[in-house]
Amino acid sequence: MRWFIVILALYASQVFAETSLWRVSDGANVLFLGGTIHVLSKDDYPLPAAFDKAYAQSGKLVFETDVGASQDPAFAQAMMQRMMFTDGNSLKTVLRADVYQQLQAFGAERGLPMQMLERMRPPLAVLTLTFMELQRMGMAGAGVDSYYFHKAQADKKSLGMLETTAEQLDFLVNMGRGRENDFVSYSLRDLRKLAQVMRDMKSAWRDGKPDALAALGMDTMRKDFPAIYQQLLVQRNRNWVPKIDAMLHDPGTELVLVGALHLVGEEGVLAALRAKGYRIQQW
Repeated sequence: MRWFIVILALYASQVFAETSLWRVSDGANVLFLGGTIHVLSKDDYPLPAAFDKAYAQSGKLVFETDVGASQDPAFAQAMMQRMMFTDGNSLKTVLRADVYQQLQAFGAERGLPMQMLERMRPPLAVLTLTFMELQRMGMAGAGVDSYYFHKAQADKKSLGMLETTAEQLDFLVNMGRGRENDFVSYSLRDLRKLAQVMRDMKSAWRDGKPDALAALGMDTMRKDFPAIYQQLLVQRNRNWVPKIDAMLHDPGTELVLVGALHLVGEEGVLAALRAKGYRIQQW
C-alpha cells in the first residue's frame, strides 16, 4: 500500500530538462500546474529551476489548502480531536489481534510504546509512524508547498486555495474506514520500504515522469482500495478542475501547486484539462 505512504510524503542542484511542472493554455490565457512533494530533505534544495521560473511569471499562487492555517497549532489540535478515539474504543478494540501485534512490534522497534498510539484512530497512528520514519530519514523538512507559500508571503503575492483545511481533514479522518485491519497492515509493511519508495518518488518527480509517478503511487490503491482512491484523488480532482478552469479565464497568471499524484493518470487533473481542449506543455 505504498500509495498511502507516498500521499503522506507527497509532498540536487542539477537542472533537469523536464520536471513535474506543466504550462496550461487556451492560446490567450496561461497558468502553471506544479506537482509537489510535501516533505523534503535539505539535500533536495534548490528545487528544479522550472518551478522558480514559473513562480517568477505568476502573480498568484494557489495551493491545495490554506498552508498557513494547516501549520497553525489550532489545526493540529482540531486534527487530534477528530482523529482520536473518544467513545471508549482503542486500537486494541478495533483491530484484529494479529494486526494489533504487528503495530505493537513496529512501535517497539522504533522506541514508541503502544500507550502513545492506543487512543489514536488508525489514520492518525499510521500518520504518526510515517512522520517518525521521515524524521529518521532526515526528510521531515518543508516541502515544495511550504517553501513557495512562505516565499509568496515575503514577496507579497496573492494566495489562493482549492479546498479548506476542514475538507482536507475530512479526507484524512475517513481513510481506511471499514477496512482498518488491511489499512494498518499494508501501511506497516510499506513503512519498512519507505526510504526506497521516497527515493523512487523524488527521482520520478524531479525527472518529470508522470507514468512512473502513477505506477509508484496509484496502481495498488486503485486495485486494492478503490474507495480511498476515489475519495483521496478522483473526487478531489473533480472538485478542483472547475476552479482551475475558471482561473484560465481570469486576468493574470497563476501557479497552482498540488500533490504530484493529483496531476497524473487517466483521472488526473492534467487529463481532465486536456479533455477540455487546453494545450498542455511539460516544462
